[in-house]
Amino acid sequence: MAVTINKGRALSSLSLTPLIDVVFLLLIFFLVATKFAEEDHEMDVQLPSASEARPLTSQPLELFVGISDSGTFFVGGREVTHEELDDTMGRAVENNPINQSVVIRADKRVPFDYVVQVMDLCNRHAITDYKVTTEK
Repeated sequence: MAVTINKGRALSSLSLTPLIDVVFLLLIFFLVATKFAEEDHEMDVQLPSASEARPLTSQPLELFVGISDSGTFFVGGREVTHEELDDTMGRAVENNPINQSVVIRADKRVPFDYVVQVMDLCNRHAITDYKVTTEK
């Protein structure tokens, strides 16, 4: 005995023409929008140059200050005096006035007074982002 299933009339009266029209309109819209986006980047424009131009946002430039166990200061692998360290920090702030940071790498046997001297120089030059590195 065969069973008959009543599928109803809803699917037979559904017209797919408006749905196809909407799909074609969306396709045309995205093709045109993509073409405009490509033209913006493909224009051959000679940009002017500026001698004092700086990027709006830049990565922070870290100045690494090393302090040996005898209390000598090192910047960039070179031994410097307290006055030279002061000048180096001053130049670093001139070149990067907004987000200059200092990383202090002191030997664990160094008297804390030398670390405080570097922190004092940072405060004198308005460097608020200074860190003392440690081992894990």
